[in-house]
Amino acid sequence: MIDFDPGTAAPTKGTSQRNGGDLVVETLEALGAKTVFGIPGQHALGLFDAMGRGNLQFVSSRVENNSAFAADGYSRATGEVGVLFLSTGPGALTSLAGLQEAYATGVPMVVVASQIPLEGLGARRKGMLHQLDDQKASAANVTKSQRLIQHASGIPSAIQDAWTEAISSPQGPVWIEIPQNVLLDPIMVPPVEDALAEAADNPPRVELVREAVKWLATAERPAIIAGGGTRRGRAEKSLLSIAEQLRAPVICTPGGNGAFPWNHELSLQSWIEDRYMTDLLEDADVLLVIGSSLGEVTSNYFTFEPRGRIIQIDAEPRVLESNRPGLGIRADAGQALAALDEALSTALSAAGAANTVVRNWHGATPEETVKETVAKVRARLESQDLAKELKFMADIREAVPDGMQTFWDMTISAYWAWSCWDSRQGQFHSAQGAGGLGYGFPAAIGGAVGLETTGKPARVLAVSGDGSSMYSISELATAKQHNIPVTWLIVDDGGYGILREYMVGAFGKATATELARPDFVKLAESFGVPARRVAPENVGEALKEGFAADGPNVVVVETLLKMFAPTHLD
Repeated sequence: MIDFDPGTAAPTKGTSQRNGGDLVVETLEALGAKTVFGIPGQHALGLFDAMGRGNLQFVSSRVENNSAFAADGYSRATGEVGVLFLSTGPGALTSLAGLQEAYATGVPMVVVASQIPLEGLGARRKGMLHQLDDQKASAANVTKSQRLIQHASGIPSAIQDAWTEAISSPQGPVWIEIPQNVLLDPIMVPPVEDALAEAADNPPRVELVREAVKWLATAERPAIIAGGGTRRGRAEKSLLSIAEQLRAPVICTPGGNGAFPWNHELSLQSWIEDRYMTDLLEDADVLLVIGSSLGEVTSNYFTFEPRGRIIQIDAEPRVLESNRPGLGIRADAGQALAALDEALSTALSAAGAANTVVRNWHGATPEETVKETVAKVRARLESQDLAKELKFMADIREAVPDGMQTFWDMTISAYWAWSCWDSRQGQFHSAQGAGGLGYGFPAAIGGAVGLETTGKPARVLAVSGDGSSMYSISELATAKQHNIPVTWLIVDDGGYGILREYMVGAFGKATATELARPDFVKLAESFGVPARRVAPENVGEALKEGFAADGPNVVVVETLLKMFAPTHLD
């Protein structure tokens, strides 16, 4: 056994013998994990001691919530499982807001949290450091499931099961906690040689696919909403095929941004909050909704009143018909659209010359209707004195390489990007799942680490406001320590800009939205991170220079951006 100091419960002498922590590391490596995010903690020392004998790369954040965001960004950027190590009590609890984002967005993660020694668990209040009545209960709202492992021999199977659950649709974070002494005590369990985790099958029911095809094949005005589940299910190819077979206009939600080619003749892009788009979708006689709950943003703030029938596909059964009645198909989006694509192709081919259905939007073709609707949205924007905002977003888009991944915080720039960002061959990531502040920079750190680990171009862009950047400003130290290729754009408008705009619009004045903030350039430089301040019209040039540099860098733009006028209030 390892000797402990009774005052601190810390080990007083080391051991070269394998312990429970080794089983954690060995199992994760056998499952394919390459990188772990987190912060060391007293009860988790067995984990970190074992990492010294393994091959996992460890990225140490400065705040646990940012560690969770980083693991989330790693997973989104690579398609692999994010792994997070947490200490007990305050460390575990601090991660929960980051886990809420992963849970809401369906990001697969395995979270390993330490726990107080076994003798402190249960109803007793022994006064142990970090002790909670039931730590895993705190994670119940933000993870798919929670497990407490009470003996070392159970570690490999529990982690393998957690990994399987994390990657099975609906994907999401899974919580495991292991007491301090289970991690530290010497073990007789042999080294883990292999571990296998395969996603559980989640296909659509045959009769539901058949009924959906019947509706779609005979629809005069079919349309499609592609939500985040489309991307998570890697259903882009099937979506394109279905849309082209039906000649159906396609709009992407913020989470689905990039699921459909931006400039395709059937693409409504992502202008989901505009009334012109809402009108078109309401007019569809059959609306295919993939991986979306038709929630607040997608429904243009619950003003959406569809007149046609709805087919809703989602891996999460609680989402189906949660806002609108329809033909609910519980299935992974990738599997469902592949089945739907094949069945639709067969049905349309069989109909052949006998097929008399004409795609007709009140005398216009679907392609003409899409072009006209997008033009109407553009004309509305150009009538609102938004030249600075339109140019600012266009300059960022022009500067960002086509294949670069971008990570956006909850800030006015991101709200613009939800609607106007053409992700091209890169991927668009934002915190719209839970909507918490501070996501952009730490998620970008995780994304860059993941891309580098998998041998891909690692430079990414993070975009934050001055308010949201302060949530994660400490991660400049992480970026510097690991020389992570992140370019961080901070748009500084002196406060919580979107809340300021909301309050002025609603009450005529804003309260508690103005913020004292640091000199972001000097602060970044104090971390040893290059930074510069530029005028809005020079943002593109500054970003290009940042992208060409080595390691992290910061670009600060002091400007006040406005949002386009909401149409759900008209």
